[in-house]
Amino acid sequence: MNQASAKKRWYRQLYFWVLVAIVVGILLGWLAPSTGVAMEPIGTTFVTAMKMLIGPIVFLTIVGGIASVADLKKVGMTGIKALTYFQVGTILAMVAGLVAINIFRLGDGVNADVSKIEASESAQKMISAGEEKQWWEFITHLVPHSVVEPFVEGDILQIIFLAVFFGVALNAVGQIGGPVLDAVNRLTKIVFKVLSYIMKLAPLGAFGAMAYAIGKYGVSTLTSLGSLILLFYATSALFVLVVLGSVMAYLRLNLFHLLRYLREELVLILGTSTAEPALPGLMRKLEHAGVSKTTVGLVVPTGYSFNLDGAAIYLSLAAVYIAQATNTNLTIGQQIGLLAVMLLTSKGAAGVAGGGFIALTATLSTIGHIPAIGIMLIFGIDKFMSECRALVNFIGNAVATLFIAKWNHELDVDRTRKVLADNDVPPAEGDDATPPGKEPHPAKARTPALAGQS
Repeated sequence: MNQASAKKRWYRQLYFWVLVAIVVGILLGWLAPSTGVAMEPIGTTFVTAMKMLIGPIVFLTIVGGIASVADLKKVGMTGIKALTYFQVGTILAMVAGLVAINIFRLGDGVNADVSKIEASESAQKMISAGEEKQWWEFITHLVPHSVVEPFVEGDILQIIFLAVFFGVALNAVGQIGGPVLDAVNRLTKIVFKVLSYIMKLAPLGAFGAMAYAIGKYGVSTLTSLGSLILLFYATSALFVLVVLGSVMAYLRLNLFHLLRYLREELVLILGTSTAEPALPGLMRKLEHAGVSKTTVGLVVPTGYSFNLDGAAIYLSLAAVYIAQATNTNLTIGQQIGLLAVMLLTSKGAAGVAGGGFIALTATLSTIGHIPAIGIMLIFGIDKFMSECRALVNFIGNAVATLFIAKWNHELDVDRTRKVLADNDVPPAEGDDATPPGKEPHPAKARTPALAGQS
């Protein structure tokens, strides 16, 4: 069977039907707003179903990756390298946002009267959560009150904390932990199989989420602050092309090939405005593309909470826009201080509903120079900016994993290049990931350790 026939035709690909669902959702929300708003349960139910599996997937993959490594020092070094890369990337993203808003100064002339700004009930809850959030909380919050709580609350940072300790302990006990590690690997396969069933409903989820967003906030919301949305999207695109593109060029890989390879996940994020449903697919595809299982299992989940390039651009750009709109003058020193605070308040924002909005409020409340109520000036467009945040976060996480794998000498560059170029590459020896777009016969297919067939 040749390569063309082995792959599913374009009209049978998941990303095609998700795109169709997005277009239908936009049309419904635009032409029949009340009906579009009524579609909210469809979108939220799909995202909730995906979130249900994120915790177990993150826990099992990290535990399995760490427990199967012979040298625990290597795991520790991978974590240090990843966090270092994340911080550098976050700083560059924040600087990009600051430069963009200082050049174009879109907030000048708004002259918003802070005393007359009122917050809606839903916005007030987020503002209150942000004002109560302290800059050091992301550190103390790492330790859960119970082993079960992180999975109930869906707190990714706490799940990572538990998984690392459990994986190290499982590795340390040696052969006695063999049956447990085997059970972890078997359970991982089952969870990814459940995921593959839920992913078949992705077009419905994208339709419901998009219909609700357009029906609730309307096209007029987009046009009222269109210049700010455009600046954010343009800055994000430049960051991806210049900064992440440079990293890919250093790895001698093609950024556009990577984007094509991850098209299903990117379209899914576009439809649901969150990167959570695409996280398992990213892990599966990176492993198939030649990244070691250990690196994927550790870097991708950690990057989900710590490597938020899109959120970093949004935070710096939005904070200075609010300052300009409320006639709050910020010196260069104060803007640098703003960056320092955002490096801390932004952590863990990915796993919280309205996380970017809460992180922005926490930042403004911490520095004290900019009125926190000013976030109401951009509350209406936050939904549409969240899509771009999630897309950039996701792409940045993919590039980061490739970079860390290369740094650790755990990246098969030749295989990666072939996979990204859409060549027909079978699973490598010891690689349990199923090639994307393949439909192996059940009797011949190997059960994937980190994969669920889409």
